[in-house]
Amino acid sequence: MPCLFALMAGLFPRLALFIVWVARPVLVSAAFSTWIVPLLGIIFLPFATLMYVLLYTPGRGLSGWDWFWVVLAALLDIGHWAAGATQRNQIPGRRTSAA
Repeated sequence: MPCLFALMAGLFPRLALFIVWVARPVLVSAAFSTWIVPLLGIIFLPFATLMYVLLYTPGRGLSGWDWFWVVLAALLDIGHWAAGATQRNQIPGRRTSAA
């Protein structure tokens, strides 16, 4: 079962974070004090939010290598946004804005 969750989290981080939030709401509520931050995380930085929730330890928080993995996941999220923008600009016949 953990291998299946790891495969799903790699392919569908938003779904994996939503399942963690529904199945183990204590993990998400321990990591965040309000519901708006994980909701924004699901929308904008799903890998980083998922890593933060999985690595967070109540009473200790994140330390050392935990932050490395969260930052690496955030870089993956940002790279995903950049790749989407690059692919969008390569659509034939698409006009680019003169901003």
